[in-house]
Amino acid sequence: MVEQSDRAPLLDWEEVPPAELVPAAPSPETEDSIHSDASATDEEGDYQIVAVFVVTFDTRSGNMIEWCLPQDVNLEGVEFKSMASGSHRISSDFIYFRKGCYFGLACFANMPVESELERGARMKSVGILSPSYTLLYRYMHFLENQVRHQLQCPGQYSPLEAFYEDKKAVLPSGGNGLVTACPTSVLGPIVNRCMHPEMKITHPAGCMSQFIRFFGEQIMVLWKFALLRKRILIFSPPPVGVVCYRVYCCCCLTNVSIPGMGVSAPEFRPFFYINVADIATLETEVSYVACTTEKIFEEKKELYDVYIDNQNVKTHRESLQPLLRLNSADREKYRKLCEQRQLLLYSQVDGDCTSNEEDLFILFFMEQNNRIFQTLSEVAGSADPTLSAEHVRAMGLDPQSDRGFLVDLLEIYGIDVMLVIDNPCCP
Repeated sequence: MVEQSDRAPLLDWEEVPPAELVPAAPSPETEDSIHSDASATDEEGDYQIVAVFVVTFDTRSGNMIEWCLPQDVNLEGVEFKSMASGSHRISSDFIYFRKGCYFGLACFANMPVESELERGARMKSVGILSPSYTLLYRYMHFLENQVRHQLQCPGQYSPLEAFYEDKKAVLPSGGNGLVTACPTSVLGPIVNRCMHPEMKITHPAGCMSQFIRFFGEQIMVLWKFALLRKRILIFSPPPVGVVCYRVYCCCCLTNVSIPGMGVSAPEFRPFFYINVADIATLETEVSYVACTTEKIFEEKKELYDVYIDNQNVKTHRESLQPLLRLNSADREKYRKLCEQRQLLLYSQVDGDCTSNEEDLFILFFMEQNNRIFQTLSEVAGSADPTLSAEHVRAMGLDPQSDRGFLVDLLEIYGIDVMLVIDNPCCP
């Protein structure tokens, strides 16, 4: 819902989630931190916006920045990030993206017009940049209103100017107006790799439940690739908004709440929407998850380890091929996840359980990850750091089928234990 006031609708830019829809904290250890970020007060949210901009499609020049504040902000490439390739086929969309150390949210709209100069269609996006993606959802409604306003009344920027003055970030003095280092999560040093802050869900069904229904058992395959910090690229034609949520859901598969665990592993970075202008950036990334509408990426196999086209998860890396095959332990974990979802749905027939379902999803994988890393940590610290088949079963894994996964996991996370599980494939 949108906070009501006596201002004009175009100036109502703060989207406030109803108290009853704010999810409970995933764990006691992080409760205060999560609510301080995802449900920040207006005062805290007031200083989050680094830039506001309008992008338009010009029939002669293509995508271009039409207007922005501040005027000297570096928005190179944002004109392509905020208007996805292929968007001319749809009427509206929203897009999350990354620009350097900032995250962006843009709302796109396409309006038919009787104009030969515009070839019958006017297309614009209105967006913002912030150091954190967890608060961007607050302004979705405002951006949707603004892009419609810009289509109907091009060039009227006063609501956007007022918005920026109210919400602009206080940047550190450095002479160039840029934050010099990527901001860290407010949840502390361990949480960057264990608890992505809650992101307001605007997909009608809730993005986690939609994610489960969309991928089904394949979620267990994605879970392993995410834990191994592989480079995951999701292809989908527009609209791309719901696919940006799949990027976020992939990040949630890696949550761990054991202090210090994963410090040696590369950060699993959400890039959200990317296009060909991001190729140079991706060439240097060792771990990420992103989505694109550009099919050409499929051919650029050096940029990714895992490629997802619709519900088809594939990898060109021979060493990762065995992870595509579901084993009995994977199916058992998926069965338990579905069972827990059904129990939740039965227990809340009369109420809205979307937010609780989101928590269930996050907690399910966090508990699974904690179970694995707690066992590995205990074995590594014991007098006999040998991992047996019993240990592996206790972690919810298959001693034979998951052997390769475990070997990679131990190496990536720098855990010093010895595997003594017989491999039937090798004499």
